[in-house]
Amino acid sequence: MLISMPLTPALDPDLLRTFAFIAEEGSFTRAAARVGRTQSAVSMQVQRLEALLGQRLLARGKGGAVHLTPHGQHLLARARALLALNDEIWASFREPALSGVVRLGTPDDYALRFLPVVLRRFAEHHPAVEVEVLCAPSEDLVARLKAGELDLAVCSEGHEPPGWSATLLWHGPLTWITSARYTPHRQNPLPLALAKNGCSWARAALSALDRAGRAHRVAYYSASQLGTHAPVLAGLAVTVGAAGPLPDGLRAMRADEGLPVLPRYGVLLLQAPGVQSPTAGALAKHITEAFAEEAARVLPAA
Repeated sequence: MLISMPLTPALDPDLLRTFAFIAEEGSFTRAAARVGRTQSAVSMQVQRLEALLGQRLLARGKGGAVHLTPHGQHLLARARALLALNDEIWASFREPALSGVVRLGTPDDYALRFLPVVLRRFAEHHPAVEVEVLCAPSEDLVARLKAGELDLAVCSEGHEPPGWSATLLWHGPLTWITSARYTPHRQNPLPLALAKNGCSWARAALSALDRAGRAHRVAYYSASQLGTHAPVLAGLAVTVGAAGPLPDGLRAMRADEGLPVLPRYGVLLLQAPGVQSPTAGALAKHITEAFAEEAARVLPAA
């Protein structure tokens, strides 16, 4: 006599993925954009998951922020592990196995903002590929790309060699950045902290001030854009940067605070001529997707 055992209900990976995205973003709206669904559809997925598990997983706090309940915190790490295994199995059958090394160059400010997401997702899909990352100013990266020392480079628009094909990753406004505590932007002449090595953002800032007739002086130079943040945090200068999240202690200046409007800027992805490596192509795809998601979140009208 055969005794049939009841089957454990299966957890739908789509429900777990939506739940994980909400936990990462702290927002139903941003999670919905990542999964390509409406916010109401995402809410229904969460309700289905909570009904299946019999526990509340998410709660809304002040200002509409979404927080994990204790049961949600318990589920999150396990959901990520299950999704990683699901994706690994899927990729092993659907994507060609890749191995080897791909060399990527990026300025450090782009690396901190975009690279963690890119590397995590790339490693999930191609765990046998080693990614070598070089952080340097755009001008240096293009020189290394020309010399064959890099396969891919993320750089600011204006540094691309003439005639090279480039993928536009981002196009958005530059903004003046000042201290959230001090007021260096009220000084005359205006003290600036700028990146050197031919930084296109620095050139844009100086040109805008010259056109507006605003007295200014370069008080601090840095080898990188991130290096300009230290004097701004100390209240000693203002700098220029990309729209989007800023470190604590910094804020974007408002249009009514007296500094001239800055131009929009682009971020490009360059690939070394003649490089047809599948690993480089796969990494380029992940980079493009990550920038597109960030642009949709921060610059929905761009």
